[in-house]
Amino acid sequence: MTSIKTVVSAGALFAAAAQFGFAAKAIFIKLAYAAHPGLDAVTLLALRMIFSLPFFLLMAWWARRERQGAAPVPLTRSDWGSVLLLGFVGYYLSSFLDFWGLQYISAGLERLILFTNPTIVVVISALFMARPITRRVAIALLVSYAGLGLAYWHDLAIAQDTSALITGTGLVFMSAICYAVYMVLGTGLTRRIGSLRFTAYMMLVATVFVLAQFFIMRPLSALDLPMKLYAYSVCLAVFSTAVPVWMMAEALKRIGASDASMIGSVGPVLTIFLGAAFLGEQISALQLVGAALVLGGVAMISLGRSPLPQPMTPPTR
Repeated sequence: MTSIKTVVSAGALFAAAAQFGFAAKAIFIKLAYAAHPGLDAVTLLALRMIFSLPFFLLMAWWARRERQGAAPVPLTRSDWGSVLLLGFVGYYLSSFLDFWGLQYISAGLERLILFTNPTIVVVISALFMARPITRRVAIALLVSYAGLGLAYWHDLAIAQDTSALITGTGLVFMSAICYAVYMVLGTGLTRRIGSLRFTAYMMLVATVFVLAQFFIMRPLSALDLPMKLYAYSVCLAVFSTAVPVWMMAEALKRIGASDASMIGSVGPVLTIFLGAAFLGEQISALQLVGAALVLGGVAMISLGRSPLPQPMTPPTR
């Protein structure tokens, strides 16, 4: 009994620490933008992937041990095609839209929009996979988007540039859609080759696309940036990408997806308070009520009896 409690508590700690790292991602991004007003999403995302690359390579090597000594499942040509497609849509395009959107909206609103991923998965599954939306799920969707509407109203009330808010919201929501598509399409491959291995491959593919975009669109001199900006980039790569990805993978092994999802619900709230503490973002009762509704609606979907068609891979955005 003691050993079971120890494993569960360790898994819960891994999940909580991972959520803190993911919650801080938007904070590091916003701090980087503030430190260098000329910085754009193309350059910042390239810095994140450059500093994350050694960890992704290590993750790919370590994933071979995930199957406890068994030979890794070989990837077919079709599998590699899926890896390229999902890496492009689910990690590169999704991350780029997210980084771009954060130039316009608050960290708290960004995290709430991304947190609605399970609701988007449900809608995509209903439209393209003939999975019916039950009454419980329909109520959950209404609750989630009513909460998102309240949180958006909070930002709208204090926005100095409404068009920028609309633009940023649209970009981050498209990011959430891209990641939801990845979640739907990547289920089978993830479970067959292993979650950590799949994540490592996705991130390596995304790194290639990100760096290709940077070298096509920007000169190498664009990396001539203040050391403070490099410090934020290293923190973004290590503490909000590599370390929490590993921690969440370990949490999923120990406590499963349902318990990890429950702990993960603190992520948007953490981002809201971190945004207030480090970015001076305003907090209102309206925003907190909206966040509670979003979290409640997503919990109704994620922890319901009907499992979502999503791969058990740790989020990395």
